[in-house]
Amino acid sequence: MSIPQPTTGTLRLGSKAPDFQADTSNGPISFHEYIGDSWTVLFSHPDDFTPVCTTELGAFAKLEPEFAKRGVKLIGLSANGTESHKAWIKDIDEITGSHLSFPIIADADRKIALAYDMIDFQDATNLDDKGVQLTIRSVFIIDPKKTIRLILSYPASTGRNTAEVLRVIDSLQTGDKYRVTTPINWVPGDDVIVHPTVSNEEAKTIFPKFRIIKPYLRLTPLDIESK
Repeated sequence: MSIPQPTTGTLRLGSKAPDFQADTSNGPISFHEYIGDSWTVLFSHPDDFTPVCTTELGAFAKLEPEFAKRGVKLIGLSANGTESHKAWIKDIDEITGSHLSFPIIADADRKIALAYDMIDFQDATNLDDKGVQLTIRSVFIIDPKKTIRLILSYPASTGRNTAEVLRVIDSLQTGDKYRVTTPINWVPGDDVIVHPTVSNEEAKTIFPKFRIIKPYLRLTPLDIESK
């Protein structure tokens, strides 16, 4: 089997997420149709029945109701076929106590991994039984316009933090809606930063409780219930 080679394009924040058709553990999909009008988290795995990935998928499955509250769909990817995915899901649910219902993409030929630059070039020994480099653990947050808003890549030795992915979703959605940015370690309920494009005069109307720390740093509580 010939393996597709990487394209010259590089995905960056603000890039349009490449569309693709694929088989998944829940049946065939067209990715942009799957996204629809939702936010989507796409996250990849190097192989089925691997220890770190098993804990990750179980954690995402348990947190799926929180993502759903925010209008976010989850979808995983692993470099194996759908039958392998289905068997793995049984293990994931048994080990973690989850009920995994979101699809896991089958990407044995690495076509999607290559399109999304998910191939492991850091560790050349991370190969499958055909000698092909495996898929790294990447996370993409994609908005309803199919725009990539976050890219994270993890080494094989380090499991992801699902709470951080959810926190970034909250930050992005809050920023889009209220013309604010969020400071270090922000979580909903904390003060936010007034966006630089909002003048002080405008801020007095939009954020009556805002305060000026420095001309470039203006903080305000965000009363979401009243907006």
